[in-house]
Amino acid sequence: MRLVSVFFSAVLFAVGLGISGMTQPTKIIGFLDIFGAWDPSLAFVMAGAVGVNVILYRLSIKRLRPLFASAFAVPPRNTVNLSLVTGAALFGVGWGLSGYCPGPALVSSVTGWGSVLAFVGAMLAGMYLYQRLHPRSAGVRHERYAVSD
Repeated sequence: MRLVSVFFSAVLFAVGLGISGMTQPTKIIGFLDIFGAWDPSLAFVMAGAVGVNVILYRLSIKRLRPLFASAFAVPPRNTVNLSLVTGAALFGVGWGLSGYCPGPALVSSVTGWGSVLAFVGAMLAGMYLYQRLHPRSAGVRHERYAVSD
């Protein structure tokens, strides 16, 4: 049942990205072009996503356990470090230059467009390189933490 839940969540996410137009790089570039032809639609999509997350998170942590797992998977709180800041900067630069975020890029890859396939290829190559350069963190599984709220 857990795999079915994950599959339908992924399909819902993909459909939401498609309906909102977030799979179109021009929408992202338009949002970032604040001094030109600014397109605020990404802000509305983000606000909707944050709103849903806030409500459902508060409701879900009141449960003793999730529906399809033995415990809630809550990552430990970590401090901000150089690796985190560098990764965030690379993500932001890549998103700003290409107009693709990993999720929308994967959804858009079914189109077969050269630009999205190049992005997904570069993203996979970057993931592979990271694992080769940081073998200690490759394959590390985070422990599951129970939420006690």
